[in-house]
Amino acid sequence: MPKKQANPVDIQVGNRVRIRRMLIGMSQERLGELLSLTFQQVQKYEKGVNRIGAGRLFDVSRILGVPINYFYEGVGAQLAGQEGFAEDSAPPVMEFVSSGEGLQLSLAFMKIKDSKVRKRVLDLVKSLAEEQAEKDA
Repeated sequence: MPKKQANPVDIQVGNRVRIRRMLIGMSQERLGELLSLTFQQVQKYEKGVNRIGAGRLFDVSRILGVPINYFYEGVGAQLAGQEGFAEDSAPPVMEFVSSGEGLQLSLAFMKIKDSKVRKRVLDLVKSLAEEQAEKDA
């Protein structure tokens, strides 16, 4: 039997739960405790494997301090014009920000107030990416 693919909207909602949870520094374990769930269930929600019901999403929004529509931001644009739904439809930026390293890098970068320092960090990252691209070619 073929493996069931997650619905892209469920993936989007799960990604947004993960991003918000990480932004406020909450662990999967803590969110699970507050929802009376295991952290494994929270993982499944965040990956879009399990759909979050309306009542549960309401509880998640209250715990994470965001309105319900936060979880659906960008869904229409993401799915517009698509013939079918595919799991890999998440834009690269969302994929990056929803990764642990991407979120940590983004948060650390936002703490740098000096625009010249931010520009130097950006130049460094671009340079490293160019070197990697040359090695891969």
